[in-house]
Amino acid sequence: MSRKNYTFTSESVSEGHPDKVCDRISDAVLDAFLAEEPEARVAAETFATTNRVVIGGEVGLSDKDTLKDYMGRIEEIARDCIKDIGYEQDKFHHATCEITNLLHEQSAHIAQGVDASGNKDEGAGDQGIMFGFATRETPELMPAPIHYAHAMLRRLAEVRKDGTEPTLRPDAKSQLSVRYEDGKPVGVSSIVLSTQHADESQTSQDIRDIVEPYIREVLPEGWISADTEWWVNPTGTFVIGGPDGDAGLTGRKIIVDTYGGAAPHGGGAFSGKDPTKVDRSAAYVARYLAKNVVASGMAEKCTIQLSYAIGVSKPLSIYCDTFGTGEVDDGAIEVAIGKIIDLTPRGIREHLHLNKPIYARTAAYGHFGRAPEADGGFSWEKTDLVEALKGAV
Repeated sequence: MSRKNYTFTSESVSEGHPDKVCDRISDAVLDAFLAEEPEARVAAETFATTNRVVIGGEVGLSDKDTLKDYMGRIEEIARDCIKDIGYEQDKFHHATCEITNLLHEQSAHIAQGVDASGNKDEGAGDQGIMFGFATRETPELMPAPIHYAHAMLRRLAEVRKDGTEPTLRPDAKSQLSVRYEDGKPVGVSSIVLSTQHADESQTSQDIRDIVEPYIREVLPEGWISADTEWWVNPTGTFVIGGPDGDAGLTGRKIIVDTYGGAAPHGGGAFSGKDPTKVDRSAAYVARYLAKNVVASGMAEKCTIQLSYAIGVSKPLSIYCDTFGTGEVDDGAIEVAIGKIIDLTPRGIREHLHLNKPIYARTAAYGHFGRAPEADGGFSWEKTDLVEALKGAV
């Protein structure tokens, strides 16, 4: 029997965290290529450190001359990302940092396994396992600790960028320890927030005075009590931040990107990868399926696992676990999933409309639990599969 009373902790990082700067640049490169050609192939990786950004990986467009033209835009794309995030530090500035573009054309040997040809359907871009998760803990059907850890940082980014809090700077991390009673989140035992700031004379208490009202604003009413521990900038001064303070790399915050450790993770990162890469697209559709299972009332929470082999179109396995909360058998849900949606890479991309420039916005504050957008962004958060699931089960 699972525990009912416990404390669970998740963390988030802001868009100015060094790893998130890299995720943003990689996804912005992806968006640029998809805007030119929806079938573009991209696997972009970014590294950032003091006054330096290096971008590498593989890209592919059907027109080689257009590909050369886009290669010349990579530096501008990276600088625009850094500027929008807000970096204008002496040792990491959008206008002066050195940008090195090492992107090259996609390997023909990878392409032959992925591309459709003759009677062969488009195959998965790699082998791997992908997980999706949903729970009734929040209206967004996300685990509460990661959902509210994101919300804290997203709110602080808003007031930093609109000028309300001019002393805040882009780099920040949050951590939230949530108390559960009878399996439901009821309060916060500790709040950790470290945020970069402008003035070395500002103390930890000064920063707490700035951020506390916004944290209270986004957390559910009554969750903060007199017993809640606050740890705001616990090491003291945090003026040197971003890639100047620590190196960054694409794909190093995969738990932050997903469920905060409350659910399994297949291991593959998302950012910089076009949707033929099942690391990304299959993780999105697994979340879509799990969310629709929970939204349909079939379970209080649900994990979906999918597995793929490189060059093979159909998933090798579909697994469902409703943790004993299911109104129907888990095996019946697995069968139903296979009937109502095409889980080949092409089927996923077409069902969720993934061949669009919608990815830079996913690079910070989580890929899941966000509202579906009119242009197709976060389409995997829709609950439009509920009736089909009910009918199939």
